[in-house]
Amino acid sequence: MSSPTECLALRPIQDSDLEQLMPIEVRAYPYPWTPGIFNDCLRHQHYHCLLHEQQDVIRAYGVISVAVQEMHLLNLTVSPDYQSQGLGKRLLYTLEMLGRELDAQECFLEVRPSNKAAIQLYLNQGFNEIGLRKDYYPATQGREDAVVMAKSLL
Repeated sequence: MSSPTECLALRPIQDSDLEQLMPIEVRAYPYPWTPGIFNDCLRHQHYHCLLHEQQDVIRAYGVISVAVQEMHLLNLTVSPDYQSQGLGKRLLYTLEMLGRELDAQECFLEVRPSNKAAIQLYLNQGFNEIGLRKDYYPATQGREDAVVMAKSLL
């Protein structure tokens, strides 16, 4: 398991960022989050919605929730224009560091079994598969399961 040596510079997502963020979300996922989901996350006290940008261009973003010493990774997205450059790994590392600062001892996430690149990223960063949620995600043919993964942050 390798760790990047530097965190990404992140800032909180603002309502005004959604205009630039939503086209990235739509291009990145077959079933993207809606603006309403992002708005709900922005207003929830235990959610942390953060983005990485360079020259006013959003390159990556993530949403985590932290409560009762658990961090849940809800969204980790790298713009398709900037994938395969290590941004996902650095964003995950940075969000884990934030979780630790907020007293999280474990991190949990769900991922589509069809998202092989994400699963490989999580495995490479020390996550383990701990379960399966049946019919969790919408899919073109019915529903797709979710692989549940976890990692100790201690």
